[in-house]
Amino acid sequence: MTSPTKAEGSGSAVALDPELETAAEAAKGEKKLEGRSPGQLMWQRFKRDRTGVISACVVIFFFVIAALAPVISALYGKNPYTLYAQEPDYPFLLDDFAMPTGSFGGMSGDFWFGVEPKLGRDVFTMLLYGMRTSLYMAVLVTLFSVTTGVLIGMIGGYFGGRVDYWVGRITDFFLGFPQQLFFIAFMPVVTALFVDPRDETPTYLRAVAIVLVMWFLGWMGLARLVRSSVLSLREREFVEAAKVSGASPWRIVRKEILPNIVTPILVQGTYILPSTILSIAFLSFVGVGFTEPTPDWGRMFAVGADVYEQDPMFMFFPGVAMVTFVLCFNLLGDSVRDAFDPKTGR
Repeated sequence: MTSPTKAEGSGSAVALDPELETAAEAAKGEKKLEGRSPGQLMWQRFKRDRTGVISACVVIFFFVIAALAPVISALYGKNPYTLYAQEPDYPFLLDDFAMPTGSFGGMSGDFWFGVEPKLGRDVFTMLLYGMRTSLYMAVLVTLFSVTTGVLIGMIGGYFGGRVDYWVGRITDFFLGFPQQLFFIAFMPVVTALFVDPRDETPTYLRAVAIVLVMWFLGWMGLARLVRSSVLSLREREFVEAAKVSGASPWRIVRKEILPNIVTPILVQGTYILPSTILSIAFLSFVGVGFTEPTPDWGRMFAVGADVYEQDPMFMFFPGVAMVTFVLCFNLLGDSVRDAFDPKTGR
């Protein structure tokens, strides 16, 4: 009588083991099959790209330094506007030819990057505030250009027909403008509309004019890119299904089309910003952008071009800073593109 009982007990114990094993395997399977959003996948791919991570750190460093320029200037004890060569505390900053005394453009413990020829201003704080001016302006122009390009491109691509035709012709018209020549010719016109030619143009008005002119000619490339992407998406099955279900055009564009073109928009935006910085520097270099005493990268290059034979160090620091930032931002754009679309990986 005892052996059947033992057999039944052992049988019941054996019967429970497969259930426990099945539950454990199911739990492991759930962990293995845990899904990730496209953003999480993109972030995982981006973190594995060492070049992209380093470039992102450098770009963030530049923006932090630009944002903290007044704080750094206060701690440093100098500003980009004071003519230190005329201060009694620094009587020998410039020589008889108005060039910095000492080696490497007057670099010293008081002036880390030297002093400006002819005027004796501090180069370090000029560089900090010049970065601040260029980066803030470039961010504004990029935001306006991206927003305008996305709106116009989506309108032309989604509605098609006559709307697409006229939007395309308007885009072609603006593309016909020679940008650099238009900047030089139109900037004085914009400022003259608001300021008497005999008066000095305020800095804020120059900034507004630069943003308007660069925005005016900066959205066409992205508009064409968005239009072509929308044209390929509007005939897809999920868009047709949304139309059949009665969704409004605004909802279709916002919910179905826009999430699928975020990648080219973001990547193109990372190329627009460094290009905008170079254009802003070009305007100041040729004398139609920011003028004295506003610190700006382009104006520093203009001064350095006049004295590079006597003081090559004055152009060295702004040149290295601009090349580093533009290069890292372009590399960051490549890394973001590869993270979103691994098929285009280098």
